[in-house]
Amino acid sequence: TIDALRALNRAGLPVVVVTNQSGIARKYFSEAFVQETHRALDARLARGGARVDAYYYCPHHPDGKLPDYARECDCRKPRPGLIDRAARDLNLDPARSFVVGDKWGDIGLAQAVGARGVLVRTGTGAIAERQPRPGVTADVVVDNLAAAASWILMRC
Repeated sequence: TIDALRALNRAGLPVVVVTNQSGIARKYFSEAFVQETHRALDARLARGGARVDAYYYCPHHPDGKLPDYARECDCRKPRPGLIDRAARDLNLDPARSFVVGDKWGDIGLAQAVGARGVLVRTGTGAIAERQPRPGVTADVVVDNLAAAASWILMRC
């Protein structure tokens, strides 16, 4: 992961993490825990000369136990709210961007914002690959984040 992100960083590409964190709404963990996790990731990446430029997360879920978070929203992937925020905050063009993920929701997000979708087989991606979703198609399926970064770099 560090090598892949460092390669993207060196190419001048912004690296943004967009994630559903429904565990907040479900009272499994707090927003402070998510933020501390991001700080710990940043420290580990920095030791390897890599960085994430920004993190965006959705704390909501319609079945949540915390009233402030128990709702439908526009930021829960595959809806485009988090990408819209990142595009505004970081002056990004989603049509010139890539979404890398291991779930069809990630690829659906890419399609929703006009980005290219890269399904990685790591995590749950190998299972997802064997269970396609109607109307959701990845631009490419690769083995891991290093292969995703390589594919992206060849297209920039």
